[in-house]
Amino acid sequence: MADVKGDVSAAGFHLAPPSETEYRALVADLSAEEREVLLEHGTEAPFCGVFHEGKGTYACRLCGLPLFRSGAKFESGTGWPSFFDPIDRAHVAFVEDRSYGMVRVEIRCARCQGHLGHVFDDGPPPTGERYCMNSVSMQFVAEDLPLPDRLGRGAPEGRRAE
Repeated sequence: MADVKGDVSAAGFHLAPPSETEYRALVADLSAEEREVLLEHGTEAPFCGVFHEGKGTYACRLCGLPLFRSGAKFESGTGWPSFFDPIDRAHVAFVEDRSYGMVRVEIRCARCQGHLGHVFDDGPPPTGERYCMNSVSMQFVAEDLPLPDRLGRGAPEGRRAE
């Protein structure tokens, strides 16, 4: 495992940002659409993303940090994958977004700052939150498969998708 300085989330994942060299390598692996959304804060069109039905974990497409469990996913009718609770609130960064004449809360990966989507206060219990995500910003990892470790930091206790 790489020597990483910085915070570790309650879920046990290193949150230190990637080095410049690591970041360049991560970005080089992105498609044009992934670059537009993750790096330029774009939004994919509704109802065109990939929707997974199985059990597993949704991780950041750029750095691999686990973001949501499939059990927190719900059908919002918006055309984008929606979740009511992240795996660990420390895994997402909340940023005020005043683009397009609106005031919203943008969600970014707390480790690499990749744009994921927005959060709204019209979700289901128990949180009342709706994390409206871009599917290209996330990688689905089926239950019992190893989580991505794009930065070579290791997963807590060999963690697998849940």
